[in-house]
Amino acid sequence: MDELHEKYQTLQKNLQACGRIAVAFSGGVDSTFLLKAAHDALGDGAIAVTARSCSFPKRELREAQAFCKAEGVRQLVIESEEMEIAGFRHNPKNRCYLCKRALFEKMTAAAAELGITVIAEGSNVDDEGDYRPGLIAIRELGVKSPLREAGMTKAEIRALSRELGLPTWDKQSFACLSSRFVYGEEITPEKLGMVDQAEQLLLDLGFRQVRVRIHGTIARIELQPEEMDRFLEENRKHRLAEQFHGLGFTYVTLDLDGYKTGSMNKTLPREM
Repeated sequence: MDELHEKYQTLQKNLQACGRIAVAFSGGVDSTFLLKAAHDALGDGAIAVTARSCSFPKRELREAQAFCKAEGVRQLVIESEEMEIAGFRHNPKNRCYLCKRALFEKMTAAAAELGITVIAEGSNVDDEGDYRPGLIAIRELGVKSPLREAGMTKAEIRALSRELGLPTWDKQSFACLSSRFVYGEEITPEKLGMVDQAEQLLLDLGFRQVRVRIHGTIARIELQPEEMDRFLEENRKHRLAEQFHGLGFTYVTLDLDGYKTGSMNKTLPREM
């Protein structure tokens, strides 16, 4: 724990050196922890910037707004419609780069109007091992990644979040809804809505870590292995299948490999 607290002290010092900072805030585990640390270090010198779009579920936006209100953090909510980004709809392998580039350009402009020139985001050192083209855009734009700079892992962020009493310390991992699509399959607002509603159905039933990957009109559900038996209970699985059909899915499947971060990256060539 001493090493963990040393990392937190390093994080605080790095944030204090920024003077004023705008944190890209989604309400997830990492960005909530970063925003809390920034606000503790800088007070009103730290603000939150949250993007509203069709790939960001309304429940996540509501939770982000509620946290800022409870903590007394100033929050800017900006409109960031990915469908307007050239090439985004076609879901190329660099989709995340296109999105992050456009998003952080808007965040930078919004913060600049308040005289804030330092933008920070919440990636951690565990994010360095997967295919994440969005990190390239972050580096290009000079966006800071304080948690990575302090050498913090996801597990460490959760442990410190628990110490700080943050409600997100055990929150499930989340990624934008566009990550549910196979690369090359067109992303549409209608399909994003199908995925959002399908995942909400599962969350409302108490399933913790869920993904509904979309393949055409096939739903491929990813759950934690220990939750699969509960999903497969006779009455529940048939009821869920009917509800998924009502959302527009032709077939409803359960992935026996279970939940896995970035599972759509399996469809990329090995050199990626």
